[in-house]
Amino acid sequence: MAVDLELRIRRLTIDEALPKLDRYLNAAFMAGLPSVRIVHGKGTGVLRKAVHETLAENPLVKSFRYGDWGEGGAGVTIVELANQ
Repeated sequence: MAVDLELRIRRLTIDEALPKLDRYLNAAFMAGLPSVRIVHGKGTGVLRKAVHETLAENPLVKSFRYGDWGEGGAGVTIVELANQ
């Protein structure tokens, strides 16, 4: 099963976005992807905060950071997945 390198959850509520994020991280890990991009947008920062809290608690996540210039900045989180 092919898994995209990017999950777009902009304009979703936290209740809509977090289950999608969880399913996506599981699929990306099972597909053996080393890293993925989560596009949550900048907005008020509420969704970004919820995403970061979820990533911090997920055992499949090795590390995460904001996107650099040219990667989407604070509207994107780059996630490095744990080794299989």
